[in-house]
Amino acid sequence: MDNENKVPEVVEAEQKEASKEESKKEQEMPKEEKKMERKKVILLSVAIAVVLVALVGYKFKGADFMTFFQHKKVLKVEEAKAKALDFIDKNLVQPGTKVDISDMIDDSGLYKMTVSVGTQKITAYMTKDGSQFFPSAMDMNVDPAAASADSTPATPAKEVPKSAKPDVKLFVMSYCPYGTQIEKGILPVVKALGSKINFSLEFVNYSMHNDLATGDRKELDENLRQYCIQKNQPTKLSAYLTCFLKVGQGTESSCMTTAGVSASQVATCMAQADTQFNVTKDFNDKSTYKGQFPMFEVNSADNDKYGVQGSPTLVINDTQVAADGRDAASLLKTICSAFTTAPKECQAQLSSTAPAAGFGEGAAAATPAGAPAANCAN
Repeated sequence: MDNENKVPEVVEAEQKEASKEESKKEQEMPKEEKKMERKKVILLSVAIAVVLVALVGYKFKGADFMTFFQHKKVLKVEEAKAKALDFIDKNLVQPGTKVDISDMIDDSGLYKMTVSVGTQKITAYMTKDGSQFFPSAMDMNVDPAAASADSTPATPAKEVPKSAKPDVKLFVMSYCPYGTQIEKGILPVVKALGSKINFSLEFVNYSMHNDLATGDRKELDENLRQYCIQKNQPTKLSAYLTCFLKVGQGTESSCMTTAGVSASQVATCMAQADTQFNVTKDFNDKSTYKGQFPMFEVNSADNDKYGVQGSPTLVINDTQVAADGRDAASLLKTICSAFTTAPKECQAQLSSTAPAAGFGEGAAAATPAGAPAANCAN
């Protein structure tokens, strides 16, 4: 029977009874279910509020309703490449530096690319709309603490011991852009301090800058070359490096001539060292590799002794040191702090401009305050 045909008192009684039943059902509903219902209501309310606020904001900015729901424009590969090149040219390298981008692919929703600066190559990323550029990426599947221990040279907090004649060792990979950077900074320091210090160039015990696909072992060979120049003609190493660091690959012979280095003596030494330290043997035997990189064990004992893990690593008086910078003035200050009594040569006025990473004579781009010093490490 319809309510309109019922006596009002009967209708009222039925409504009260129905209300009691609903209340009883609510009381019987499991607590967790009640919580879920309340959460749904709250979340729905918040979502509606966010949309309304956003729409109001867009209205005041002059955008229409549909603009709020539109995605940012996705750049085509060639557009993304052009934008990345333009950004790098204007912000990350010195004017006139040759930059090339290759192998741009879709990787996890980003554009992944290989950036070539001179002879150096790095992997970089960019959002598909071209709004953000990332010069590197961190693997979130790797324990950051473990990754740090493997890839970042440790820097002891203890003070560098002082001595009358500081012993200075610089560990590099000859084609690491950050190794070449600090070499350009330290050469004027070595010249200024002269015999006041014992300086030696040493090499990280693995090599990252060879082309395994083509068999090009440029870094292994250059490490050997510099090792042999220092071993047999030490006074000519600085002159050779000063020349070689300007352009890099292809200038080895001319730079040895410029520095007055005996090419035949170096060739004989390189062949002997190659055999002595198993350079070619290790290059051909991938079971000996450190990760994906061939070993270079010429200075392996010192690598172990000082905990060297990447390029560059500076060791003064048997203590691994983090210099204030890679410019000559900062390196002079760091090395001179290791003297028992600093000589007058420590007052030399050297450049406070950090050299550009890689080969060439430019200056480095500004580094954000507090940013860690870049290095080549496995």
